[in-house]
Amino acid sequence: MMKKLLLLGIALFSGLSMSLAQDTLGVSRPPKQGPSFADRLFYGGDLSLNFGDVTYIYLAPTIGYKVTPKFGVGLGPSYSYLNDKRYAGYHYETSTYGGRAFAQYRIIEQALLYTEYELVNAEVYNLLQTKLVRANIGSLFVGGGYIAPIGENSNFTIMGLWNVAPSQYSYYENPIIRAGFNIGF
Repeated sequence: MMKKLLLLGIALFSGLSMSLAQDTLGVSRPPKQGPSFADRLFYGGDLSLNFGDVTYIYLAPTIGYKVTPKFGVGLGPSYSYLNDKRYAGYHYETSTYGGRAFAQYRIIEQALLYTEYELVNAEVYNLLQTKLVRANIGSLFVGGGYIAPIGENSNFTIMGLWNVAPSQYSYYENPIIRAGFNIGF
């Protein structure tokens, strides 16, 4: 499933770049005055850190492409580490890894609509085997957010998201509040 998500992202970016390069009439035209491919890229992601009896580290960088000045698509990997030592005699430690593909649209300069599909591989409890096993967990998020500019070409974003397709192993509780940074969008 991760391979399919990665191939979908590559195909999306390849299709976008090929469609921008094609001339439908076969006639040479002077180059358009507009942003280059590199100028259309934007970067961002999420980082979460918690240390103590519960250590939690979440890292999810993203790269995106501005299809138009208001609409962007992107993807990125995600990784989290959890080490829970709160209970005597019980110690839980695990890692999850996966990826996400997203689309975002700026309604106005300070607000956006957002959707994302995330697929992560995590440990889940299997009742039949009475033990932890690894499983792929998919989530589909929709929502919106507020954009606060930080300098000329970067911003801080806070979003409210809803998991509209939770799986039986989903560990998100609606609503999901997410904060992150973008450079270039």
